[in-house]
Amino acid sequence: MKKVSVGLGIIGVFIVVFGFMLMSSYNNFVNLEENVDQSYAQIENQLQRRLDLVPNLVNTVKGYAAHEEEVIASISDARARLAGAKTPEEEATANAELSGALSRLLVVVENYPNLKADRQFTQLMDELAGTENRIAVARKDYNDQVAIYNKKVKSFPGVMIAAITGFDEKEYFEADPKASEAPKVDFGGGNG
Repeated sequence: MKKVSVGLGIIGVFIVVFGFMLMSSYNNFVNLEENVDQSYAQIENQLQRRLDLVPNLVNTVKGYAAHEEEVIASISDARARLAGAKTPEEEATANAELSGALSRLLVVVENYPNLKADRQFTQLMDELAGTENRIAVARKDYNDQVAIYNKKVKSFPGVMIAAITGFDEKEYFEADPKASEAPKVDFGGGNG
């Protein structure tokens, strides 16, 4: 009888220890997931800041370059796609489109020396450049948090606890595959 009691006691201690380990690991997953979500919110915050700056920039350029409708329309379309993006992948793609459209705008600006000298335009471009830097930092921070989280989800014993508690891998905020290609710039004023 004494052996049975000792055996049940050992099993009970094992269950309690396992329960504490499971609870601790679960709480760690919750913290890591919150860090990922918080980092992603910072990306969205900076993307929103850029979305707020773009209309002012476009309006300033419109005053000088009224016949550059195609470039201005591409910026507006890309901005709308970014505002409507729902996933990190959609946001990354829309972000790349907006960055490309803004690059084309900068090429157009080269044709308007008065615009480049405009104080409001210069200020907006400085704010936009600062925002682009903040977006890059926020993406890096997000991807760092995703890496920490995903390592925990994939490693042992995290993989077992993640499977039991429903924690799944997170997506990285990846650049558009076209980002590795050099942009085509036409200073001749031709289409495209």
